[in-house]
Amino acid sequence: MLNSTDQAAAQENLPEAGDEDVPPVLRNAPSSVEFKKLRKRLLRQARQAMDDFAMVGPQRADGKLPKWLVCLSGGKDSYSLLAILIELKWRGLLPVDLLACNLDQAQPGFPAHILPEWFETNGIEHLIIREDTYSIVTDKIPAHRTYCSLCSRLRRGILYRVAREQGCEAIVLGHHREDILETFFMNLFHGGRLASMPPKLVNDEGDLLVLRPLAYSAESDIAKFAQGMQFPIIPCNLCGSQDGLQREEVKRMLQGWEKETPGRLGVMARALGHTRPSHLLDRSLYDFVNLRPGDASGAASEGAEEPCGAGLAMTRNLFAAE
Repeated sequence: MLNSTDQAAAQENLPEAGDEDVPPVLRNAPSSVEFKKLRKRLLRQARQAMDDFAMVGPQRADGKLPKWLVCLSGGKDSYSLLAILIELKWRGLLPVDLLACNLDQAQPGFPAHILPEWFETNGIEHLIIREDTYSIVTDKIPAHRTYCSLCSRLRRGILYRVAREQGCEAIVLGHHREDILETFFMNLFHGGRLASMPPKLVNDEGDLLVLRPLAYSAESDIAKFAQGMQFPIIPCNLCGSQDGLQREEVKRMLQGWEKETPGRLGVMARALGHTRPSHLLDRSLYDFVNLRPGDASGAASEGAEEPCGAGLAMTRNLFAAE
């Protein structure tokens, strides 16, 4: 990849709408200052996530570029993901080949023409795979239960197969910051574990990567971007048709926190990257058994604990008032 100076230069000037030199998907992008700032922010965050988690591996010995299978559902997140990756590749910041893929799950009323037409209009290399997972899910899961788990497993298995057939080293998903936080709280509240969606993982078979380049991006930014780009959004009528899902409850909780204290979700997301095993309860991650007074490491001592930011702010305010 380019060095940081070259990357910054490549991203500094966004092309104007209608510029014939840019990929077709970018030609109708709004030219307002506000939208350009949003677009730069999403590009920067995606590139940062890819750098932080080494999503692009070393150059191949045969000189060929790695290939990514970019999964599109027809929702705002996956449209935005593909557009961002296309722009990064166009700018020379993403040395990979991209293959867009939509899995048509045979949901009744699904507008199967929308994505193929959009791909063709924008000259995007793509595959449309049709597999009737809808009938399997609705047959196996009672109507009052959540479909998401089985639906996700079936979908993931099909995408792994397609990725192998197409010679891809990774499947790329459009999960964003809020998806990661929601999963963390779902595991905390209902799974009894501290875990979330990692930006990068290897599948169980060990032959494919799963990547989430939008891990640092806020859902609200992605929604504004998708609206500005006028993507033809296709709603999901499977999971989206069920009320009272636990994930929806967590989503509302997080949205409420962000509304009450703007910026809180960003702080929470950063916390996922700053864990301290010595201050948790997992004995498999930290050797509490052999921890004794005078331990040179002092990793779990009270003095090693960082001061509370809220406490420091309160102290400053108290002294300022005197």
